Amino acid sequence: MGRVALVTGGTRGIGAAISIALKNAGRNVVANYAGNDHAAREFEENTRIAVMKFDVSDFDAVAAAAAEIEKEMGPIEILVNNAGITRDTTMHRMSFEHWKEVIDTNLSGVFNCSRAVIEGMRERSFGRIVNIGSINGQAGQYGQVNYAATKSGIHGFTKALAQEGAAKNITVNAIAPGYVDTDMVRAVPTDVLEKIVARIPVGRLGKADDIARGVLFLTADNADFITGSTLSINGGQHMY
Repeated sequence: MGRVALVTGGTRGIGAAISIALKNAGRNVVANYAGNDHAAREFEENTRIAVMKFDVSDFDAVAAAAAEIEKEMGPIEILVNNAGITRDTTMHRMSFEHWKEVIDTNLSGVFNCSRAVIEGMRERSFGRIVNIGSINGQAGQYGQVNYAATKSGIHGFTKALAQEGAAKNITVNAIAPGYVDTDMVRAVPTDVLEKIVARIPVGRLGKADDIARGVLFLTADNADFITGSTLSINGGQHMY
């Protein structure tokens, strides 16, 4: 049996590519989703990857889901914290709800999921955690004070937890994607998107598979000397 991998936000976009890549590498994957039942069912039918609905911002729901996965499939040894939302607006228009929703999902969700699996990883002396950050957590972005704060926080969270897990063969790394050709990015107005692409040295948007390959690299059994790192996959747009 392959190692069990949980991918949050794992049925669409970057998360779907990660889930599929891990399955193709022999992992037993559970793809979490929050709300789009139709997309999740379609993903499950097309890929034969198990899906599970729960809200990563709900500590108790995450704990219950992790316990169910471990009961049905075995210990979760790979965790990819990919779930994330945006509530973009400038600071002077940002409500507390705009702030809290993004913090609760993007940052507290990483804590909730990591907390649910870390004790088991320590007991077994094996674990691979990959947190999906963002170029906008490294460089900032106009109208994304809340989102950039969460993604920057993920990078610090990664370095701290990596130090705690290192002696137990638990690696914790982050990937900071640039602009990737997903539904979220395709929703950007064409003229704005053209300006974004013009600032990417390789001359194109990223692909979800570009990020998935990074996850495969960092979650490999023999990737045990790489921890506390942030892998920037952004076409050279931000070199950090």
